[in-house]
Amino acid sequence: MAAANETVELTRHGDVALIVMQNPPVNALGFALREGVMRALDAVARDAALRAVVLAGSARAFSAGADIGEFGLPPRAPSLRDLIAVIEDFDKPVVAALRGIALGGGLELALACHARIAWPDARVGLPEIRLGLLPGAGGTQRLPRLAGVARALEIILSGDMVPAARARQDGIVDALIEGAFPEAALAYAATAVRGPRVRDRDARLAEAKADPDLIARAAAPLLRRARDGLAARACVEAVRAAVTRPFAEGDAEELRLFLERRASPESQAQRHAFFAEREVAKVAGLGPEIAPRPVRRAVVVGAGTMGGGIAMCFADAGIPVTVIEIGAEALERGRARIAANYETSVRRGSLDAAESARRLALIAGALDFAPVAEADIVIEAAFEEMPIKKQVFAELDRHARPGTVLATNTSYLNVDEIAAGTSRPGDVLGMHFFSPANVMKLLEVVRGAATAAPALATALAVGRAIGKVPVVVGVCHGFVGNRMLARRSEQTERLLLEGALPQDVDRALTDFGFRMGPCAMGDLAGLDVGWRIRKAMGLRAPVSDALCEAGRFGQKTGSGYYLYQGREAVPDPDVAALIERVSAAEGITRRGIGQDEILERLIYPMIDEGASILEEGIAARPGDIDVIWIYGYNWPVWRGGPMWYGAQVGLARVRDRLAALAAATGDGQLRPSAALQRAAAGP
Repeated sequence: MAAANETVELTRHGDVALIVMQNPPVNALGFALREGVMRALDAVARDAALRAVVLAGSARAFSAGADIGEFGLPPRAPSLRDLIAVIEDFDKPVVAALRGIALGGGLELALACHARIAWPDARVGLPEIRLGLLPGAGGTQRLPRLAGVARALEIILSGDMVPAARARQDGIVDALIEGAFPEAALAYAATAVRGPRVRDRDARLAEAKADPDLIARAAAPLLRRARDGLAARACVEAVRAAVTRPFAEGDAEELRLFLERRASPESQAQRHAFFAEREVAKVAGLGPEIAPRPVRRAVVVGAGTMGGGIAMCFADAGIPVTVIEIGAEALERGRARIAANYETSVRRGSLDAAESARRLALIAGALDFAPVAEADIVIEAAFEEMPIKKQVFAELDRHARPGTVLATNTSYLNVDEIAAGTSRPGDVLGMHFFSPANVMKLLEVVRGAATAAPALATALAVGRAIGKVPVVVGVCHGFVGNRMLARRSEQTERLLLEGALPQDVDRALTDFGFRMGPCAMGDLAGLDVGWRIRKAMGLRAPVSDALCEAGRFGQKTGSGYYLYQGREAVPDPDVAALIERVSAAEGITRRGIGQDEILERLIYPMIDEGASILEEGIAARPGDIDVIWIYGYNWPVWRGGPMWYGAQVGLARVRDRLAALAAATGDGQLRPSAALQRAAAGP
């Protein structure tokens, strides 16, 4: 016995056959792999001397699931469902040996086997909901029969990975294995007996059969957290079918729901986002020959909310970090804030006390720049003013070793100007974190004109190491995310002046799918932050400025665009009166503005700005912009990002509506840019 095909190897070990899937990097279940496993099973079936089978993958992955690139292509037999049917009815016991990840179709393949064993590093899950889908090869039918209905709903609706030990506890895995691979799996299979198929095990469904409300109760909190409600409800209905119908009927219902969601615009948008996130790793000028520099120790300058959050990112990744502040009181406040954040995690159960203490011990404090000499990367998180940034970088330039990456966490300022004030502009770049830095996944990595390739590669490697999604952007005011956000903020202000109220503006975006609208978000962040920046730049926003002048800074003062009862925002008649006064002072006659116009004026100018960003080369691809908005600004992923959404609406429509809105309102900021007009015209 040898290779079944180029992706599958079949070998004999006594009376046990070993089928190893070899489709790196993660054993995606494409046609060649499915065909190879099917051929191997056929060979085993014809060999009377073989009594059992081990199905395995690599140390990294049993299988990460379906090859998404095949979606939309004509189906090729054998399908995954065909393969699962053959395994499930195979007359010799088939043991799935799980190392690394077994996700989606990979777990569904394992669930069809007659036994599942796992090494401690294995993780299983059904993450299809993150692509706007539900499991489509029996996962919603078999998993409840092993783990119970409530636990299956939790796994399917969260899309989270389950560690091997918990999978054993849940009944998904039959045994945990400590021995060598594949020897331990072969030894297990040598004594295996072909037991009942998972599809025939109904005992774990009994509770839900006896309690018709159990599914609704178990699903309710999960549905509230779902980012794609349509996909989540389809998952629930598929699990309900597992309980209320015979297996074959429930399986058919799952397939129907899967095909319906796969064809939906919501799933198409999420699959776009999935591929776009992988594309952002491809950076012009960074080939495999450009190696990132090793990073063993980090320094963060500034112990404020942002600096403390960045320091936590390093500690969470196991990288020692020193936080520098100019005063002992400020440093102590920062350290207390970090400790409080970890204490909150322990209280919520997401971190144990020992791990919290270990991470906190990795964060040191200093009142001078001496620790910079030992750092491999330094991230400046000082106040957002150019003179302060330049002063900090002059100190970093004096203290840092050659080759140390010097990064600024600026949200807006010119990275090239900061770099020019040093003797090593090639080591300088931007690393724009998003607040709270220890939570938000986006990292805009700003490549300056002089940034050297090794420094850029190091920043990207660090970003990935600390759990971020790094996206390379160019130098301009606000980079990508905040430059586009500025267009939305302009229109928020204009809409309020012309006749809308904060709740009208916010409802347009929450109905669209955002978790919060711009007014509520401003209250959460603190209206005084933008007010201070505007005053420094000589800019004005009449409504927001008037709120700040009245001491209404948002949640922290109990009032902003809204009144706050705890964190609950309540529309405030005093704000409506204030806005009316400001409109009158600006000479604007207020009018009723419909929700469609509000939405277009908030979203379409961002798409317009994105077209200019792409034409200028500030972002490399439309998908890069979409990833930035999904991970940094909570754009609803099921709408694919602003550039994807613009393409679905049609850039010509965006252009024409902006032109019409500009003419109707007299607002020149709404006129479509030359870049959008060229993009809408096509090649």
